[in-house]
Amino acid sequence: MVKNIQAIRGMNDILPDISQRWVVVENLLRRIVAQYDYKEIRVPLLESTDLFKRTIGEATDIVEKEMYTFLDRNGESLTLRPEGTAGCVRAGIEHGLLYNQIQRLFYSGPMFRHERPQKGRYRQFYQFGVEAYGLAGPDIDAEIMFIASRFWQELNIAHKIELQINTLGTAAVRAQYRKRLVEYFNDNYASLDEDSKRRLLANPLRILDSKNPDLKELIQNAPKIIDCLDNESRDHFGGLREILDKAKLPYAINPCLVRGLDYYCLTVFEWVTQELGSQGAVCAGGHYDGLVAQMGGKPTPAIGFALGLERLIALTLDSLTIQDLKTVYLVLLGDKVIAEGMLLAEKIRASGIRVIVNCGGGNLGTQLKRADKSVADLALILGENELANKEITIKYLRASKPQQNIKIEDNLINFLTKSEE
Repeated sequence: MVKNIQAIRGMNDILPDISQRWVVVENLLRRIVAQYDYKEIRVPLLESTDLFKRTIGEATDIVEKEMYTFLDRNGESLTLRPEGTAGCVRAGIEHGLLYNQIQRLFYSGPMFRHERPQKGRYRQFYQFGVEAYGLAGPDIDAEIMFIASRFWQELNIAHKIELQINTLGTAAVRAQYRKRLVEYFNDNYASLDEDSKRRLLANPLRILDSKNPDLKELIQNAPKIIDCLDNESRDHFGGLREILDKAKLPYAINPCLVRGLDYYCLTVFEWVTQELGSQGAVCAGGHYDGLVAQMGGKPTPAIGFALGLERLIALTLDSLTIQDLKTVYLVLLGDKVIAEGMLLAEKIRASGIRVIVNCGGGNLGTQLKRADKSVADLALILGENELANKEITIKYLRASKPQQNIKIEDNLINFLTKSEE
């Protein structure tokens, strides 16, 4: 017996019963970002491994443990993209998009991380992200938060999500804060778990993001970066808060919010939910003003966010009604009517109605059983008699109404487009 081949662990199929919801949500996101003049960029799934080592940081969990990396036939190390920002920056520099220019971009597609699969976390997962280049003030921070807020409002999930913000300050502030943090955790070294001891050497700010409940009190008592801010960082964060307050966009300041990638500075933020268990972050982002120069481009301020589509879709299951196309099922009785029936189906589809054509033959009873199992509201029956009389028989599948005959040329399209059933 031939063994069935299964999907790779952590990489899920999106089946037809849910994929329609994905299309509706993705189209809504695209429509909203277009209203802010963000334009789509599509970059490869595969990039040079060096790209992610340089941008994400070699000491991060992603680069150390989670990337899908391999050598191609030429011996070059390639990696399936674990996130979208690095590829956007690389493309922007390579094609001259960022040189003395403002760019508002968005992307959508799969990312790959070799994490332990669990509810809401996959090894292939989908992200929708926005990136803004060449804009430095708190106004652009507010703009992309407004974009995300619009997403939640139009998806009817705003009541399920909370905005948390923090600032990491400028590069100088972050360096100063890092020293204070290292001193604090070294003084409490015996209380750290093994993961935090490793992070202390490589990326001490990430200890603040630990989910270990035994470290909760230690982290709460750690130095706060807000106490280290210089005037530039303080003014930027204050300017953002002023805009959010005037817009009446609720938020909470989370001093432990640091983000997991090395390139962040100034404002960082997350939209979190209590609806999805431990995987609470739905959307996250922040400033990465030094990344473009770090990649070899001209120093360019930048900010962006990415949201997890799997988690977002899960939040919409009880709050977003998917409006389906009106659907009819075309029953074709006899070989002589097949050609005319197929042409008729095309005319009906051109009016914006979905038509399921019965292919493969069958008598009237068989075809009507198929129609009942479909999503169609009506069965359109075309036999030799109907064809001769240039009419079609309408049978209601979901309502107790008598069937009727309608002239094809004069009344059918008008009837279907106006019919409530």
